[in-house]
Amino acid sequence: MAKLTLKDLFEAKGKRHLTQVFVRTLVAAELHDGQSSDYIGIRKAAPNTFLTIGLAVNTYPSHAEVLRNAYRLMGVGADTLYCGYGIPTIKALADEYIPVVGHVGLVPYRNSWFGGMKAVGKTSAEALRIYELTKQYEDAGAVGVEMEVVPAQVATEISKRTKMLIIGMGAGVNCDVQYLFATDILGDNEGHVPRHSKVYRDFKSEYHRLHRESVAAFKEFRSDVLTGSYPSAQNDVSIDKRELTACLKAIKLSR
Repeated sequence: MAKLTLKDLFEAKGKRHLTQVFVRTLVAAELHDGQSSDYIGIRKAAPNTFLTIGLAVNTYPSHAEVLRNAYRLMGVGADTLYCGYGIPTIKALADEYIPVVGHVGLVPYRNSWFGGMKAVGKTSAEALRIYELTKQYEDAGAVGVEMEVVPAQVATEISKRTKMLIIGMGAGVNCDVQYLFATDILGDNEGHVPRHSKVYRDFKSEYHRLHRESVAAFKEFRSDVLTGSYPSAQNDVSIDKRELTACLKAIKLSR
């Protein structure tokens, strides 16, 4: 599958749904590359996948610093940048033709403004605020917004009213992109499993089984060493008797 471009993404809006998966490791990126997701979050191991990299929140003190790091990330292969900074920063990036994605709805690191980690947009005032913020991102030049844990009806209506890509996480079926974390898809999340997640595999149980097996294997190894069972002859490397004799003779002479 050929790697998507921004043009492809915009042309898909309203015609077909895309998928996005957040991964944390190179192995996970390799598994996803060009196979199971249109978007992904790591470049080197996934050269054929449209890549979004996040600009670390609360790290850069000025637009200049954000812009410097944005250029660096684009230089290592990002196709778009997720940016959790304010609208002026979004505009500064967009003015330099850097494709940038904002965040509306439940923004975890801003959850205190909404009363904690819960759905946002269940009142008319909150829904209107999400719409207004989405349009501000659009006016600033963003190519899309992540819309997290927002009522499906609200997300549907907003998606109709913007040319940007609506990247939904717990925001209903009518978002342009459906976004989940790999840890939720694979079922290895040790913490709270969000309501919007869908677990496709039970990696947690498998990891626990492998942990038990690892502990047992280490114990068996130690026991073998203590009893002399390891190493055995089949684990050793041998030397020809003549070569050993010559070596020992040379050692004696060297003294």
